[in-house]
Amino acid sequence: MGRSPFARAGAAILLILAMLGPAAAQPQRVLLLHSFGPHFSPWGAIASRLREEIIQQSRTPIALYEASLQIGRFGEPHDEAPFVDYLRALFAGRSLDLVVAMGAPAAQFFLHHRPGLFPSTPLLITGADVRTLRDATLTANDTAVAVWFDQARLIDNILQLLPDTKTIVVATGASPIEKFWLENLQREYQPFAARANFEWLNQMSLEEMLEHVARLPPRSAIYYNHIHVDAHGVPQENERALSRFHQVAKAPIFSFIDSNFGHGIVGGPLVSTELIARQSAAVAIRILRGESAGDIKTPTLGLEPPVYDWRELRRWNIDEARLPPGSTVQFREATVWERYHWQLTAIFIASLAQMAIITWLLLERRGRRTAQLEARERFLEVMHLNRTAAAGALSASFAHELSQPLEAALLNTDTAERLIAANPPDLARAKEVLIDIRQANKHAAEVIRHLKKLLKRGTGPRVQGFDLNEAIADALQILSPEAIKRSITLRANGVQLPLPVKADRIHFQQVVLNLVTNGMDAMIDTAPEARAITIQAALAGDWQVEVSVSDSGTGVPRQKLIEIFDTFYTTKQEGTGLGLSIARTIVESYGGKIWAENRIEGGAVFRFTLPLFRPT
Repeated sequence: MGRSPFARAGAAILLILAMLGPAAAQPQRVLLLHSFGPHFSPWGAIASRLREEIIQQSRTPIALYEASLQIGRFGEPHDEAPFVDYLRALFAGRSLDLVVAMGAPAAQFFLHHRPGLFPSTPLLITGADVRTLRDATLTANDTAVAVWFDQARLIDNILQLLPDTKTIVVATGASPIEKFWLENLQREYQPFAARANFEWLNQMSLEEMLEHVARLPPRSAIYYNHIHVDAHGVPQENERALSRFHQVAKAPIFSFIDSNFGHGIVGGPLVSTELIARQSAAVAIRILRGESAGDIKTPTLGLEPPVYDWRELRRWNIDEARLPPGSTVQFREATVWERYHWQLTAIFIASLAQMAIITWLLLERRGRRTAQLEARERFLEVMHLNRTAAAGALSASFAHELSQPLEAALLNTDTAERLIAANPPDLARAKEVLIDIRQANKHAAEVIRHLKKLLKRGTGPRVQGFDLNEAIADALQILSPEAIKRSITLRANGVQLPLPVKADRIHFQQVVLNLVTNGMDAMIDTAPEARAITIQAALAGDWQVEVSVSDSGTGVPRQKLIEIFDTFYTTKQEGTGLGLSIARTIVESYGGKIWAENRIEGGAVFRFTLPLFRPT
């Protein structure tokens, strides 16, 4: 039985699609021909963006090839035949859909050798100034996305920002294209000869240039044109050369291209490599879609509105009031308030609360003393004041203990500001410090929340099981900034196995913080190299854990070993006498015991016990 007409038609369609499939999948070939190499500015920056734009905008696959002329670096004539043979061999049997010449040297080379290479392939010239193409004869198969920048305007920019400038050093290389620009710059700068002396570095090696700019006198400026090849014939990659200039220069650096912006130049009106690449990609796509290159005309690109690097303005004390109207300033550092307004607001509110509570506690203390003198006449008032005093003791812990995480947050804030203000900023370390600040603030909030609950009737501490070792580590993290500030070594020794207890974790941390802070204060007169505090947790039998905090301070007078835990007892001028009393109250409230001893080798050790938590 023969096939039906529909079956035969379907088979024919499938055959046609199969024949068209390989053809449709063939990519369009584009050659990027570099004047010097893929990493030479500004063409490297243009080429990088151009590749992305062409691939993204094309409706068909794009096969990108790249080749570097290289010999454009040298001043003397060279035999270009080997490179021509290389390109001819590379694309033997393959047709090119487009050649993109990156810069004038590449364009001149291709136009000269086109008959022997790719006579029918369209040419797009990009990244070349119109002045470098004056001697080039473009055909109906060629087009250019050219630039033209007012060189005199760049000198005007320097003198507007730095009106006292007496010397302008022009850094440029010795390749043929740079020699072309040297003559052009010298001609354009003639009108400024009465206002500034121009020094030309084109006859120096890069090292000699660096030595020269490192010795520049005051009221100097540097115009960094480009250093593709120095006077000794050594090729120089722009980013590295500019970075070295920036490291040693004793004067601000200016340039004409935005690929140098953010890498050490002050700024000003600049040529946009992004705009060149975007416009070149649009022209390339039009050519690849079938338009004649010669029919595509694009406006010549010039200098963009001025943009300045805030870091360089600040480094060279350039007043922003001198910037031209419509200027943009980038890389401006945020103020401390802009960076940390939430943290600073929290600290401010907490500080106000602390001051208010301390004031209230002082008033309560005064009231309690008055009540004690009138105890016989006002027995009922004494009972009321006793209850208020108990609440006051708890509130005192809030005021006293809240200062510790807040001080840690303030110390870390100072550290973060120094890390961010460094050049370059240590953002990784700053991020770690911000995490510490957040933890300190979180801890402060927890202190406020828990102790506030304790001040209310019907509320109590949040009792839960936790590992003593982890809680000690958290407390040490809060204390570390203060220990570093006082040149104190903090050590924690404990058994490796978990030490579970059941208590309020925040209360336990307050005990550790109080004892360690007390030890720090006791080592004021101790030599910095001998200041050390050791926290040790160990099992004390089968049902208890013992924590000791030892210091290398002056110790405690024997007759005061018991009194130091009394409320309002203190030997410090600015002390409240609450820390050790609160520590005893907390430890005893969870079934523990606290005491103090003097160490034989000097210093004191505070010990306390807590029952082990054995969940059933």
